[in-house]
Amino acid sequence: MSDAANRYDAGRIHVIEGLEAIRKRPGMYVGSTGPRGLHELVFGVMGRAVNEVLMRGGGPVDVTLTSDGGVRIADDVPGIPFEDAGDAGTPGLEARLTRLYAGTEPVGRRAAGLDRFGLGLCVANALSSRLTVEVRREGARSTQEYARGVALTPPAPAGPATGSGTTLVFWPDADMFETTEFSYDVLAERFRELAFLNRGLRISLTDERSPGEAGTERFEGGVPDFLAVLETRAGGTPVHVDIIGFETEDPRMAGSVEVAFRWCDSHEEVVHSFANSVRTPEGGEHVAGFRAALADAVTAYAEERRLLRAANPVLGAARVGEGLTAVLSVKLDQPEYGGATHGRLAGAAVRSCVEEAVRDHVGAWLERHPEQAAAVVDRIVRGAGRD
Repeated sequence: MSDAANRYDAGRIHVIEGLEAIRKRPGMYVGSTGPRGLHELVFGVMGRAVNEVLMRGGGPVDVTLTSDGGVRIADDVPGIPFEDAGDAGTPGLEARLTRLYAGTEPVGRRAAGLDRFGLGLCVANALSSRLTVEVRREGARSTQEYARGVALTPPAPAGPATGSGTTLVFWPDADMFETTEFSYDVLAERFRELAFLNRGLRISLTDERSPGEAGTERFEGGVPDFLAVLETRAGGTPVHVDIIGFETEDPRMAGSVEVAFRWCDSHEEVVHSFANSVRTPEGGEHVAGFRAALADAVTAYAEERRLLRAANPVLGAARVGEGLTAVLSVKLDQPEYGGATHGRLAGAAVRSCVEEAVRDHVGAWLERHPEQAAAVVDRIVRGAGRD
């Protein structure tokens, strides 16, 4: 083969951008072309609605799995105009639906992380065979329709509107995904977490795909309610009546921590941890700080009240955690992670702040509730004595 045939130069480079790039390599934008990537489309679209609601202080987001295989997501916050916001440079809805990195999701402690890739509406539009959007704003409705990311018509007036909000419906492209059938359980689990971790957010999920069986499940509450659900699933009998919990902000870590936990008569420790409403399955500094502080607070209380004898083993974090079910949520302006998958939270300030807050609040709770505290210590000591 000649040198000319082997030569690699600029003329051989093929640049693909925007929607073409998304459709050429969909897995790069949603993680996979299997069920995980399919559900990422929903989370990407939901991210805009949820964060608009949270920035407003709370409200509903309604999700419907339609009978024809689509997903409808509706909110009642002020509708996003289709056009860009002039000199302010804020991209309008049409730009968000057609351009990468236009109007990416907000960041910071008051934003919920749904879209792991931060690309949102544009990716869902590009990977859908069809997408329609309706905006209700200033007493008027406007609509637009897309096919595989390309606008079929300009935004068009559609009559008067009662209230405000945005409704977006999309149908995943069967040419892009191994399956286009959404799992109700996968979506319900994530929506339940979001609603529990963000008090004031109300999410409903309706499944219209089975004739005669359509129903709506609603998710709302707070972290203590989340813990109660987890305890019901796990079984076991609580050792003490009260759920121990608190929420506090700390400027040293530029964020807040919220915790709820309770011991029961099981042998397993279960800690569900989150950073900015995203699961951290590998734990991290917030979990390390929580476990260390819990062990310190219980040990200090037990020693002060002479609830331990010389024969008792040391009450380390593993022993204190036996039978514990906990929800630990931190919300940070600038979260740091120990890897690209965001499965483990980093940051020395997070650990020290969580540790201090947990030690103080748990110590105070034990002092205020001596009967329940005695039951907790007795449960831990008896459990440790079996080793």
